Amino acid sequence: MKLPIDVMAVFQEAMDVDTARSIPLCVSVLLDDTAPADLMAYVRSSFASASPQARVSVNYFTDGSAVFDPRSDMAVIAAGITPEVGSIAARIREAGVPVMVVTTLPELVSATAREAGFPIPEGDLLSPELKDGSVLMLAQPLEITKEDADRTVPYTEFDGTDPFSLEPYALTEEFSDDLSRKMGEWVVAAFKQKRLAFAQAFDFVRRPLSSESVRATSVQNAGVGLVVVIPGADMPIMTLNQAKMILQIAAAYGQPLTAERVKELAAVVGGGFACRTVARQLVGVVPALGWAIKAAIGYSGTVAMGYAAIEYFEHGGNMAGLAGVVSEARAKAVSAAESTRAGRVAKATVDEVGSQARKAAADKAKEAVKSAPGKALSAARRAAATVASAAERASRAER
Repeated sequence: MKLPIDVMAVFQEAMDVDTARSIPLCVSVLLDDTAPADLMAYVRSSFASASPQARVSVNYFTDGSAVFDPRSDMAVIAAGITPEVGSIAARIREAGVPVMVVTTLPELVSATAREAGFPIPEGDLLSPELKDGSVLMLAQPLEITKEDADRTVPYTEFDGTDPFSLEPYALTEEFSDDLSRKMGEWVVAAFKQKRLAFAQAFDFVRRPLSSESVRATSVQNAGVGLVVVIPGADMPIMTLNQAKMILQIAAAYGQPLTAERVKELAAVVGGGFACRTVARQLVGVVPALGWAIKAAIGYSGTVAMGYAAIEYFEHGGNMAGLAGVVSEARAKAVSAAESTRAGRVAKATVDEVGSQARKAAADKAKEAVKSAPGKALSAARRAAATVASAAERASRAER
């Protein structure tokens, strides 16, 4: 049986991503001598690369005479209270080098740079985010005597409502993870051509890049389900997109893309006829929402495969077992829709809306296809939620 996927296109993609992750990189790390010690240690360790194609230079500064390599692909500043941080960042940007400013003193760094006439763009200033439930450790613990504890008035040396008094944030595990995620997302957004190379060199880029690949591919496959009306024509496109996504994730995590493993992956991904079968079955019981069901399955199946691959590699998996993991994940994603009972529940859900609503849904589908990709994604997500809700209701009814 011929697989619904262009195997040679998969091999070409494997070669392309292998080339992309081998691009040479140059990074300038600038450490503000007044920055907290835990921040400087964190930045240094984050940019300590074992990748042979990444060259990282580290320099300290105490004033505006910071040194950086103008040939750098990017620069990162670990910012403390040096007043010239904003002007240094501006000078680096003027040289055409993207620069992120990392700090645990966000209010102070931002205000200082603004007052000096060199405000740091909001998207370039990265710091841990205080959320409800966050555990905040004071950099200088307060010493409260028994007499202080007996006071009836609040202790005034520390004001929890003043953002400046909370800084610097101690880099707890929670804050370190949050900062790593933000740094990785910044790199992914800033570099379209070299982000695979960054992921190969720096661990903190791997998950954000892989998650972005999952999101983008899911949107593509949802769109394919929306616009492809020829029976069976959507399968080769969806499966090739899924194979490319998995290869990009594997490359981000430094996995060797050997010909044997790539062929195995193509066979497993291309063998996913279940998605098309389920879609066809549900289109039969819910014809008014056929477009939505195809989009929903294309979207949810791709998401399941992508995040299964990410978790697999995050926990030390390798290419040898990847194909089975993503195949099982996709099967679970569509299994809820396989039963005719789930289909009947989905049909009942649509029937409750009435014929006018069904016509409106079909009209919206046509509009989504003609409109911006954002509308198509929104429609696909709503459809995915409808199918998932129907399946859940069916499962409860069977208990």
